[in-house]
Amino acid sequence: MKIAVLVSGGGTNLQALIDYEKAHADCPYEIVCVLSDHKDAYALERAKNASIETHIVSPYAVMGAENAKAATREEKRIRVSDKVLELCRQYGVQLIVQAGWLTVLSGAIISEYKDRIINLHPALLPKFGGVGMWGHHVHEAVLASGEKESGCTVHIADGGCDTGRILVQKSVPVMPGDTVDTLYARIAPKEKEALIEGVIMLSKEIGK
Repeated sequence: MKIAVLVSGGGTNLQALIDYEKAHADCPYEIVCVLSDHKDAYALERAKNASIETHIVSPYAVMGAENAKAATREEKRIRVSDKVLELCRQYGVQLIVQAGWLTVLSGAIISEYKDRIINLHPALLPKFGGVGMWGHHVHEAVLASGEKESGCTVHIADGGCDTGRILVQKSVPVMPGDTVDTLYARIAPKEKEALIEGVIMLSKEIGK
C-alpha cells in the first residue's frame, strides 16, 4: 500500500512508521512521499535521511507570499489540500496518513480519498477534539478537566475537525501532579503504537 505521510513538526511518529517499514519485510505499506505544511519541520530531515521524497505544501509555498497573506483560512486550506491531492496522484498514493499534521484537509481530496485518510489525535476522541485542540493545548485541557485518563486516537479523517470513524485508541492514566510534559511523555509511545496499528489495519482493509 503506497502511503503519503503528512507532517507539521518534529516527525517522531513519522520516524516510527519509517522504522517499522524498514524492520519488517512483510510490512503492508510503503512510504512514497512526505509532505509538510511547515518548511522548517524536522520531519522533512527524517524523511530525507530515509531517502523518502519530500515536498513543502505550506500556503506560502503553494500560493506565493502575497496571495497567502491576503487569503482566508478556508482559501488556504483548499489550496494546500489541492496541492496535496495533486502530489498524491503523482505518486500513486493509496492511503494518506496525517501524523502531526495541522491543516484540516478539505475539498476534492476528501471525496477522492474517502475512507483512505488517517489522522492521529493526542486524546481519546470524541473528547478534547475540534478547533484549537492540538498538541499541548489538548493536554492542558485534559488536565484542567480533572479527567482520570487520556491517550490517543487514530481515526478516519472525513473533512471535519477530529471527526470520522475511530480505528484505534490507546489510553494512559492521568496521574496526580501531572504536567503537560509528563502526560505527553506517557502518551507519546502509545501514539506510535496506535498509528502503526491503524495504518496496517486500513492498508489491509483497502487491499482486500
